Amino acid sequence: QVQLVESGGGLVQAGGSLRLSCAASGSRFSMSDMGWYRQAPGKQRELVAAITSGGSTNYADSAKGRFIISRDNAKNTVYLQMNSLKAEDTAVYYCNVELITASRAYHNWGQGTQVTVSS
Repeated sequence: QVQLVESGGGLVQAGGSLRLSCAASGSRFSMSDMGWYRQAPGKQRELVAAITSGGSTNYADSAKGRFIISRDNAKNTVYLQMNSLKAEDTAVYYCNVELITASRAYHNWGQGTQVTVSS
């Protein structure tokens, strides 16, 4: 079983930056499309940013111009650089990765990391 471990969340003042990481560990797998989602209290989980295996990216309107998603295939890691953070960015952030093994392809979620932006 491939596990996804997230890190980098925390408390930051409005206007500050954070960098989230999501690392996959296990054996005999590759990663295809990756994405970062977030869920604020009382709200549905929403896509923040995504990156394909070819490196194409797309962003939610709320993230455009402030967040950057990237990936390091050698390290099996996806990142989310978040700049100019706002109070409304406060949420639990989850990575989602399409994992490919010899027998199947499936999506897996990270455990989530809390991001709190104080105004």
